[in-house]
Amino acid sequence: MTEDPRQRVERVAGARRARLTPAPGTDPSPDVETSDAAASVPVKDQGPNDARLRQDVPPHY
Repeated sequence: MTEDPRQRVERVAGARRARLTPAPGTDPSPDVETSDAAASVPVKDQGPNDARLRQDVPPHY
């Protein structure tokens, strides 16, 4: 009986979470390049309360 290649769990020293290896036959690179400019909201789409909502910090429980 042959085993199909599978993802493995790798422990990362000093990290709280383990990491999975890429699944066989997949491309681990992201689909779209991300940048800080893409994450910012255009000025024309901002409402009157957006600046306040971005400054508010949720309570710590």
